Amino acid sequence: MYYSKILIAFAGLLTANIAYSQSKNTAILTLPEAWRKAEQNSRQVEITRKANLIADEEIKDAIMERLPEVSLLGSIEKATNMPIYENGLFSSHTQEHEIIHTLYKAGADFYLNLYNGNKLNLKIEENKLLYQIAVIHNNEAISVIRYKTAALYLDLQKALVFRKLIIKDIADQEKQLLEIKALQKNGVVLKSDVLRVELDLSRRKMALVTIENDILIATQKLNIIMGEPDESVIIPTEFDSIDVPELPYEKYLADAMEHSFAYHISEKQTQVSKLHLSQVKANYQPKVGLYSDFSYANPQIFLFPYNPAWYSLGVAGIRVTMPLSQLYQNRHKVNSAKLELDKEETTHKDIEDKVRQQVKEAYLRYKESLVQIGVAEVDVAHAQENARIIKNTYFNQTSLITDLLDADVQVLQTRFELATARIVAQNKYYLLQNITGVL
Repeated sequence: MYYSKILIAFAGLLTANIAYSQSKNTAILTLPEAWRKAEQNSRQVEITRKANLIADEEIKDAIMERLPEVSLLGSIEKATNMPIYENGLFSSHTQEHEIIHTLYKAGADFYLNLYNGNKLNLKIEENKLLYQIAVIHNNEAISVIRYKTAALYLDLQKALVFRKLIIKDIADQEKQLLEIKALQKNGVVLKSDVLRVELDLSRRKMALVTIENDILIATQKLNIIMGEPDESVIIPTEFDSIDVPELPYEKYLADAMEHSFAYHISEKQTQVSKLHLSQVKANYQPKVGLYSDFSYANPQIFLFPYNPAWYSLGVAGIRVTMPLSQLYQNRHKVNSAKLELDKEETTHKDIEDKVRQQVKEAYLRYKESLVQIGVAEVDVAHAQENARIIKNTYFNQTSLITDLLDADVQVLQTRFELATARIVAQNKYYLLQNITGVL
């Protein structure tokens, strides 16, 4: 009896603290609101968003390479006189020509790529594919953080449902204890029956303490993932069962083939490998470009006789380069690119198999959880009817106190199992959506 009072006092203090915290900083939170906060706070989502921006800039950078290359140049040079060694380098010079000692030059260069084996267009296409991969990674990060948030949200919902169930059960047990005490005073039942009921009630109150701690732990985890203060109290919306149409496995599989993150990342990687092979093969192709050079210089040493005066010169033309060395240097690069493409195609098929397996498993587990809800509902009805019968027989002195306590425990346990089954069904549904890429 002493320990029972301690447990009651501790549970009351814990409930009072929670009530005080709720009055300070309480938020009624829906799951979509939790998703929004978690997405805003997630560092992984932020990383993938920045990766999107980087990939987009790389596309723009590749497109800018289509513009001509223009550069300015300028130089000032000092030159010595020109000695002539008619008798060899190891003898003194025999003559020394005076030259113009200071040379100036300023000009501009221009080059426009006309053809380079289509490498630039291939590079732009590759960067576009890499951008699409970055977008898929970002969507995947959002889906993952949503599923994690949903799992924590459902854990908190479950703990709150458990608390509601056990508080009601404790109230029922306390009422039943008063009835048994009245029978004990009249000599109908033994003192041991009262002690057994009080012991069982103490266990329930200890379970309530555990559930209260579960609520605090689940609340902190949810606050952390949303970026909220640890002490913020979250009140989820009332638990509601899943109301979704019964879709066949083939529909979920089709959704996965259309939206699955892993499947489409692998698909894009295969396309990147194809482009890489084309880029390597383009090394055999000639380079064609339009170029020009215009400059001012002093002195004039381009034509004889030289003249210590400023002059200008402009040159323009088409430059064609044929990389003959690539005929033997590029062979192994092409073979490597082909092997890389074969590897990516095999990887893509392997990922397709894994996606099918994951969708099948998640679908079956989800259907199983729905069946479990129906079973749990029947179990609750049976347990309640059994408890009603046992209670009547106990108070009519035709059954033992152990039968009564066992029946009460079964009622509480089946109610817990029903609540758990409903939460698990929600979790499995969100997991299935995450795998198919539509969460």
